[in-house]
Amino acid sequence: MVKVRVNGFGRIGRLVTRAAFNSGKVDIVAINDPFTDLNYMVYMSQYDSTHRKFKGTVKAENGKLVINGKSISIFQERDPANIKWGDASAEYVVESTGVFTTMEKAGAHLKGGAKRKTVDGPSGKLWRDGRGAAQNIIPASTGTAKVVGKVIPELNGKLTGMAFHVPTPNVSVVDLICRLEKAAKYDDIKKVVKQASEGHLKGTLGYTEDQVVS
Repeated sequence: MVKVRVNGFGRIGRLVTRAAFNSGKVDIVAINDPFTDLNYMVYMSQYDSTHRKFKGTVKAENGKLVINGKSISIFQERDPANIKWGDASAEYVVESTGVFTTMEKAGAHLKGGAKRKTVDGPSGKLWRDGRGAAQNIIPASTGTAKVVGKVIPELNGKLTGMAFHVPTPNVSVVDLICRLEKAAKYDDIKKVVKQASEGHLKGTLGYTEDQVVS
């Protein structure tokens, strides 16, 4: 199981933690957030307006956050270099404050004992990303196409993509256009995709013919 520490317990940090516990494949061993009280961490871990209530148990005990019976060490350091990540042995740090997003700034985690780090954060010079998504449809870049290539190796290098920020709270989409090597009927293509969604790609690929919306 991969051991991970989270820096920043805003919404992204909380959803990373929730996803880790839901997957059962990632062990969250420590969280750092200098601005969030432990009891507030408990409350915010339980509720999310989009993903609803966390189905497990969350409580504070002996200065630690306890999720599903698993104790998580809590730090409250402003400077990543001062976080004693080494005391909570884990290889990865998820940097989710939106502040330490450059190589130099995020590298401070390595001084505290981390070995590797992942970074999420604001768009920097992409000014349109700062506009209100509730009032606009905003063109944006996305790593979706590259991620699909990792999840489905057969599509690696064959898919490109862009994104739009739209007035929905939780969405990602790929508009896929294929050029086939041989003729195929539309119904046959649908059948293959549906079979994949029920077989080796179950849980990764979904299929529906319902007239759904976002």
